[in-house]
Amino acid sequence: MAKAMTESVPAAADGEGRIDGDRHLFDLRVYWEDTDAGGIVYHANYLRFFERARSDLLTCLGIRQQALLRDKGLAFAVTGMNLRFRRPAKLEDRLTVATRLEALGGASMTLDQTALRGGAEVLVQAQVRAALIDRDGRPRRLPDHISAAFAPVAATLSPNSSQISDTQQMLRRGHGN
Repeated sequence: MAKAMTESVPAAADGEGRIDGDRHLFDLRVYWEDTDAGGIVYHANYLRFFERARSDLLTCLGIRQQALLRDKGLAFAVTGMNLRFRRPAKLEDRLTVATRLEALGGASMTLDQTALRGGAEVLVQAQVRAALIDRDGRPRRLPDHISAAFAPVAATLSPNSSQISDTQQMLRRGHGN
């Protein structure tokens, strides 16, 4: 069997997805509960699929959301999302949600997420903005260890991009660990 050109990095011990180059891949199957009466995935369920993939990305990067909330009173919250539906997923389809870090700011991140069938057929695309907030809902700066944890998936961001932040530039120079 031929080896893929880019090797996947296994997930964290309890993560289900995997890091593949600059993206996180999360596999799932469409069950009856995900569909409408016609066996087509109900549109709102893509939000759940994307949320699972984002949570698993954090797990794979070693960011423990439960500990972050318990110990620091901090949590990630979606502050914006744009969706583009291209093709429907159907009952028993096997899907992969691919997540790429688009930008990492002081208190927020922008992620591109794509639901794929067969690893290549684009079904739904989302651009998601999430912020780190405290228990009162106020934005909080990403702690250095969290910013540093994103280094494996931030490696391919262009340093000339208008969306690159000071944190990403710091990671490129090898600081922030």
